[in-house]
Amino acid sequence: MKIILLEDVKKLGKKGDVVNVSDGYARNMLIPKNLGVEATAGNMNSLKLKKAHEEKAAAENLAAAEELGKKLDGSRVKILIKAGDNGKVFGSVSAKEIADAVKDQKGIEVDRKKIVMDGAIKTLGETQVKIKLHPKVSANLIVEVAAR
Repeated sequence: MKIILLEDVKKLGKKGDVVNVSDGYARNMLIPKNLGVEATAGNMNSLKLKKAHEEKAAAENLAAAEELGKKLDGSRVKILIKAGDNGKVFGSVSAKEIADAVKDQKGIEVDRKKIVMDGAIKTLGETQVKIKLHPKVSANLIVEVAAR
């Protein structure tokens, strides 16, 4: 029996795959647990439509990420932090503070989890930070840390 998988099934296939399984396995395991449906003409057509819709949405997300990447790439944000007389910084600059600075200064909302840093910034001066906007798109942002 041919089955369209609705979920990833270990040792069988991924979501959206059409697999050939025994009738008993399909009727007793996959279909009752909503892991798959029978591969009829109607179900195959709906699978094609769903895949086309997902591809279109993925292309739109990629285009939006590329546009945002062009805006952010090479731009600068300035963050003021409390520092001592000899330039020693009290505290550090985290990804959350960088995301807030980008929102305030550039008007662009960036998720703090997408900011890639080796660790918190603990020195004054300029530091280059990478922002992963999409698996295929990233932008480099220059963060200037200055004393208050």
